[in-house]
Amino acid sequence: MKYLHTMVRVSDVDESLRFYCDLLGLKEIRRYENEAGRFTLIYLAAPGDEDAQVELTWNWDEKGYTGGRNFGHIAYEVDDIYAACQRLMDGGVTIARPPRDGHMAFIRSPDGISIELLQKGERLAPAEPWASMPNTGSW
Repeated sequence: MKYLHTMVRVSDVDESLRFYCDLLGLKEIRRYENEAGRFTLIYLAAPGDEDAQVELTWNWDEKGYTGGRNFGHIAYEVDDIYAACQRLMDGGVTIARPPRDGHMAFIRSPDGISIELLQKGERLAPAEPWASMPNTGSW
């Protein structure tokens, strides 16, 4: 397993970039804008440590966050998403968002922290029981 990023939702991109980049010293690694979904993802990292990233997520229509909703999730890359999810389920963990696409799943820690699991490399072919498993709760 490899640590990928921690996601934080932001309501003002310019103000956030000023804080994270200008003041804290992080550098923008890459950016992804999705007009259909009306969001922008901006990945930041400390110079020389691009493997430990912060993902700033700007949902264009959001008017502010309350109750900790601005913290998103921690993400890990796994060698086999189906095996990882099965191991977690066998240990009593609920798969909140199953890896129906062979690529992404979400679980929650005992304290309710959302954790994203992403398949390393190419997506795996859809397989049961994952392909037809419904979401459980939120992530």
